Amino acid sequence: MDVDEQLEVTRSEISAGGLVARRSAGGVEVLIARQHDRNRGDLTGRLPKGHLDAGETPEQAALREVSEEVGVGARIVAPLGEVAYVFREEREDARIAKTVHFFLMAWERGEARPADGEMQSVAWVPIAEAAAELTFESERDVVARAQGLLESAHPPGL
Repeated sequence: MDVDEQLEVTRSEISAGGLVARRSAGGVEVLIARQHDRNRGDLTGRLPKGHLDAGETPEQAALREVSEEVGVGARIVAPLGEVAYVFREEREDARIAKTVHFFLMAWERGEARPADGEMQSVAWVPIAEAAAELTFESERDVVARAQGLLESAHPPGL
């Protein structure tokens, strides 16, 4: 048993985020952000997400976090479900149970950029290549859900 398995879950967190998409001449593109992992320092590919503020719905938090982290305005077109996991926060020597609500979003305005200093870079990536750019399997699953919706008989409008 490793150290992570020995620690009790210290607290739970709820976050929300989005897979921001747009149509281009080459097809659907999505925003992928790069951020240094707080524990290991590795550069990771991830979707923008963050904690809910007091009184916020997951939808409101997801739109705010996308704007704050990657500098774009978007609108929600469909829910993409929840992702749940437990991670170790080394600074606190704690295990945190986290649930993230993800939404498919349509880009509306703004230039994609690291807006609040959390992200090192932000890039539009063809959706077919997005999963390979993401570090975490759970977020690759979110991309797969979005692809399924966008390729369905009645795709949501971007």
